[in-house]
Amino acid sequence: MSSSHNQGSKSAPRSGIKLVEPSVKKATRPTIARVDVAQELRRRIANHDLPPGSKLKEVDLSIEFGVPRPRVREALSSLAERGLVERIPNKGAVVMRLDLAQVMSIYEAREALEGLCVRLATERSPKGHWDDLCELFGDPMLGYLRAGNFDAFVAGYEMFRARVFAAAKSEVTQDMLDSILERTQMIIRRSIMLSGRAERGLEQHRAVLQAMQRGDAAEAERLRKMNLRDAAECIRQYHKVVI
Repeated sequence: MSSSHNQGSKSAPRSGIKLVEPSVKKATRPTIARVDVAQELRRRIANHDLPPGSKLKEVDLSIEFGVPRPRVREALSSLAERGLVERIPNKGAVVMRLDLAQVMSIYEAREALEGLCVRLATERSPKGHWDDLCELFGDPMLGYLRAGNFDAFVAGYEMFRARVFAAAKSEVTQDMLDSILERTQMIIRRSIMLSGRAERGLEQHRAVLQAMQRGDAAEAERLRKMNLRDAAECIRQYHKVVI
């Protein structure tokens, strides 16, 4: 998979969301057919289209998605279980707001889980599997950074994680990490913008990939953990900006 392909995928329409032409009986507004309400709300929260503190009203969501309120209620319950939404008695649901202590706990979990994934991915992938990513994290990623193309830069990191998760072949670990990353996606994006952080993070990812390319699973795990520890410390230092 090349970096150009990954850039193109960012602009692709979301699967599962289809705008349907209004029928004769309901000509006042379009509806969204067969939408997964929970999945769409998760996407909006991760992208900060619904920032922390946003109110999620069942009536409004039912009208927007064209689904019954019990289906919306079920979706909100699912989001609450994942720690993305808080259900407040007599007030409804709001998007969860994380504090510094919660973010630090999440990064401790990421360090352990992503370190494990990197080790498993290295052990379970064939020789040459990481060559293209090593190339991407050289001049192309540096070029995105210098050009201020942060969408392409972040897409490179997302490709790295997706490839690692796929090669690790650990569904339980991936499910846990998916839930964690949903809660911190915007914090990750903001921390990359901090002075010097993007360059240091790129260098650290390059070292991880080089260890994976060599087949050194233990070293790849150690470097990934160190990378995430450094990212957490950066967030701690600048938490008033990124949280």
